[in-house]
Amino acid sequence: MQRHHANASGAHTREAHPARTTTKRNVMTALHRGALVMLFNLGVPAPVFTAPLNDARPQDATQGSLWLREDSAVHYEPAPTLDTDVHMDITGMLARVHVRQRFTNPGQSWAEGIYVFPLPEHSAVDHMRLRIGERVIEGQIKERAEAKRTYERARQAGKKTSLVEQERPNIFTTSLANIAPGESITVEIEYQQTIRYIDGAFRLRFPMVVGPRYIPGMPAGVAEQVPAFAGTGWAQATGDVPDAARITPPVQHPKHGPINPLSLDIQLNAGVPLAEVNSPYHAINHTQEATGRHRVRLAGDTVPADHDFELVWRPQTGSAPNAAWFVQQKNNRQYGLLMVVPPRQQSEAARVAREVVLVIDNSGSMHGGSIAQARAALLLALERLTDVDRFNVIRFNHATDSLFTQPRPANAHNLALAKHFVNNLRAGGGTKMLPALQLALTGQTEQHTTSQVIFLTDGSVGNEKQLFRVIRKQLGNRRLFTIGIGSAPNSYFMHKAAEYGRGTFTYIGKTGEVMEKMTGLFRKLEQLALTDLRIELPPDTQLEMLPKQIPDLYLGEPLLLAFHSQRLPPWITLHGRFGNQPWQTQVMLEGGGRDAALAPEWGRRKIAQLTTELHDARSVAARQALRSKVIDTALSHHLVSQYTSLVAVDVTPVRERNALLTRHALKTNLPKGWSYEHVFGAPQTATPAQLQLLLGMALLLLAAGTHYRWRRTRC
Repeated sequence: MQRHHANASGAHTREAHPARTTTKRNVMTALHRGALVMLFNLGVPAPVFTAPLNDARPQDATQGSLWLREDSAVHYEPAPTLDTDVHMDITGMLARVHVRQRFTNPGQSWAEGIYVFPLPEHSAVDHMRLRIGERVIEGQIKERAEAKRTYERARQAGKKTSLVEQERPNIFTTSLANIAPGESITVEIEYQQTIRYIDGAFRLRFPMVVGPRYIPGMPAGVAEQVPAFAGTGWAQATGDVPDAARITPPVQHPKHGPINPLSLDIQLNAGVPLAEVNSPYHAINHTQEATGRHRVRLAGDTVPADHDFELVWRPQTGSAPNAAWFVQQKNNRQYGLLMVVPPRQQSEAARVAREVVLVIDNSGSMHGGSIAQARAALLLALERLTDVDRFNVIRFNHATDSLFTQPRPANAHNLALAKHFVNNLRAGGGTKMLPALQLALTGQTEQHTTSQVIFLTDGSVGNEKQLFRVIRKQLGNRRLFTIGIGSAPNSYFMHKAAEYGRGTFTYIGKTGEVMEKMTGLFRKLEQLALTDLRIELPPDTQLEMLPKQIPDLYLGEPLLLAFHSQRLPPWITLHGRFGNQPWQTQVMLEGGGRDAALAPEWGRRKIAQLTTELHDARSVAARQALRSKVIDTALSHHLVSQYTSLVAVDVTPVRERNALLTRHALKTNLPKGWSYEHVFGAPQTATPAQLQLLLGMALLLLAAGTHYRWRRTRC
């Protein structure tokens, strides 16, 4: 029983020689021995069963928890500690990033560490190394199930081994087994990403923490749980999120202090003179070398991994690019990456009437600075409406409410009602996003009306696929614009939702940015977008281009295209429309950056395209064929994906098979500015999980009473 409950909770488990393994006992025996300790609190914001943290004590529990102990004491082994060093080399629009995770075992037993961490949602992870002293073991890419089997065999054989798996495009898991007492081992992960250029500035974000996710749906029964989704998180699998235990790492309570220190060192070769280099959320030391390269480091050497890092650099006036072209030749194939910045086009036509639906997340994870940012952004949005517009406001946590039953004219009376509604919003409860999204995308939009949905949230949900399906099914002629709020938003959900919604994603990390970021968004919403984009190629040109369907472009948004062919064309022509006016431009594909490492970026984009097609596929045969294409692409480009992982195994066993091995799910920090009590505390309405918890407690008490009466009758 001890091992079963530890695995479900994400707490440490112990593996030893069979002769030392305690015989399993049932609950009645545990009750008889006085070994059942039950601690509970109805403070679970989602319909999931939460469990104790990996080095917590029963008296520290603040969530629904069930602890079983064998004798008079429970063995607690300190978990490995983690330090992370990040080094980035940025050239033009491409960043090559090295992430070094150093695991140190402070305990007396051999340890296995499991760490769930974020990376940028557009990262192409292609290398992993295991460093043991002076020795280096290079990771190999394999199908996910095969990589997992390789890791487990090495783990059981006592060999040092590491495994890197993708849970979401922005969530990964590192597993490292057989760390000796007092030993430190480093896992190195490399990835590549393209830099975002928007509104005249380059922006690079590095996420630092996986925020707690709301897990909707009823808990899956044992028969429905998929072994491949087994994990060490605090959430139980549900029908909506079968891998919930893999995306919900245990969380350190802020009262115990921050953990997981992170250092950051960036070498920036922008290729153009820069007017400014800054980081809006972290203090940095910035120097410029004689070569023109810039070096950026954190001012305090290290920071707790609890707040996403962003670096922004802006070219000097007159140096901003209109187009950028990069090319690589590899294995008799050519890869190209093109960025084109359309000209600013002002509309001379009369202002088009808009129907604007404003959706705000007021769940517990938004408590504190996040809800203040969201309220300020929403009030600014209301101020921008005119008397030709119609609007509505929807708010959601574990329940959904709308200000009006349907959009109303933006007159003084209705706007006053809306401002009162927004000013009285408070954060609490779960993040049940699906009903709010369905409500925002329900109903017919008026003809000749531009319909826009503005969605403000931190995106802390685990059912992304379910939400994407709703957007694709119900969007119609609307446009969906997402605004990520807070220190650690779920950028994968925010970016992908905006992509499916033919809109844009805006990130607001602090209240001081609300005016600037929202004003920039409003300029996009109030200007004509560049639509109906298509590519014209020279005759007899054969190449593959991604994305296949070019999205609408809004003011300040560039077009980014990737190419793959045996021979790239000398030019392309872009055609589109600004309102009713045709637009075109020709780009010569000459010169540009050579020998850029574009193959990983192409592979990542190809996998993303195939994954989208897989989600839309209706037949089993079509899904299997697309899954095979994803695997082939990932293996040929040496990339971690949903179906492939990196695994490294040392040759020599170091732990004897009868030596104790303790498994630890490493904790993460709570994202900066979040309230632990509002995330894991009591919501205002009961959830299915709470009802099940109460039922389970009742059954345990009933069983205890029955056993007690049975003992009395025997005596």
